[in-house]
Amino acid sequence: MINKILSKLSELRSELDYRVALSKYARKLPTLEERDHLIVEALKRDGAYVTSLEELGLDSTNSLLQAAHTQLSRMSAVNNNHIAEKLPQIYTVTDLLEFSQWGREPRLLSIVENYIGLPIAFHGVHLRKDFPNKNQFGILLWHKDSEDRRILKIIIYLSDVEAHHGPFEYVPPPLTSLFSLNYYRIYHKLRQSGYLGINNEQLKDIIPEKNWKSCVGAAGTVIFVDTKRALHHGTLRTHDRSALFFVYTANPPKRPELCTQYWDNTFAKPELHLEPDLT
Repeated sequence: MINKILSKLSELRSELDYRVALSKYARKLPTLEERDHLIVEALKRDGAYVTSLEELGLDSTNSLLQAAHTQLSRMSAVNNNHIAEKLPQIYTVTDLLEFSQWGREPRLLSIVENYIGLPIAFHGVHLRKDFPNKNQFGILLWHKDSEDRRILKIIIYLSDVEAHHGPFEYVPPPLTSLFSLNYYRIYHKLRQSGYLGINNEQLKDIIPEKNWKSCVGAAGTVIFVDTKRALHHGTLRTHDRSALFFVYTANPPKRPELCTQYWDNTFAKPELHLEPDLT
């Protein structure tokens, strides 16, 4: 009992320190371009914002797309037709210049920092190919990420994503806020699952399906989303889907041990395929 009380007090102290840090750093946040206030305000209000690479118009986008499609073509073929639960194929591409350069575009970093409200860490990039699945498991279940108090992921679709490709889907945070009964009903079900996630039928009992936000879109669609605040998942699909995932938290994050997967050897890393030196 004493240990539980001490743990709770430590957690409350940590949250108070976090709130104080947010207040102090507010004066140091970088200046946003006028057009980017819309993105930050939508993230604060809705937990997500959908745009496109074309609308963002970042200088390094062409290099990013060329590198992404090159690496996709080099991904080893996967023979998983006999497997009932097909895991995504993930490459960690953080070390490749075209990906890290786009992820560190000054304008992007300003958006991320203004949303997170503290000095930020860019953890890395995953190039991911998701396969058809008939049943929910893993990241196909509704869940929240836990690396930090606020986690901003930028998802880029590398091909057109319609309903049968399994678009990213989320519930706007106002529907599951701390002051709503929905929050506690969802938390209870997540705890029962061991925080692995809940399925569609369980969520329908709490949040009507009409309130779920499905992010279909053409190749080049960009989704800014706080995967800590917004309950989310990848939907069931009958066709492959390829996408990039860029990940940002405060620096340092609340749980840094969960962030190493974006740069370490948890997942495969592509070969650099250096061009021969002809000089």
